[in-house]
Amino acid sequence: MDDKSILAHIDELIAEEKQLRHIHAGEGLGSPDRERLRTIERELDQAWDLLRQRRAREEIGEDPDSAHERPTTEVEGYLQ
Repeated sequence: MDDKSILAHIDELIAEEKQLRHIHAGEGLGSPDRERLRTIERELDQAWDLLRQRRAREEIGEDPDSAHERPTTEVEGYLQ
């Protein structure tokens, strides 16, 4: 997956997140939508992490395609 594809996936996830939040504004999310939102947030964390990995590898002259998606348990544990 190249940077452009990752960014397109990020845009799709953000649009879905906004739609879920807009549909349920003021009333709260039901259980299935709440779980979907958690999934979206995890996928966004992974996609941003992969994009950062690719850009860092490219910056130091390594192959960005050698970057790989890390498990959510690892990505979610990073300190901001």
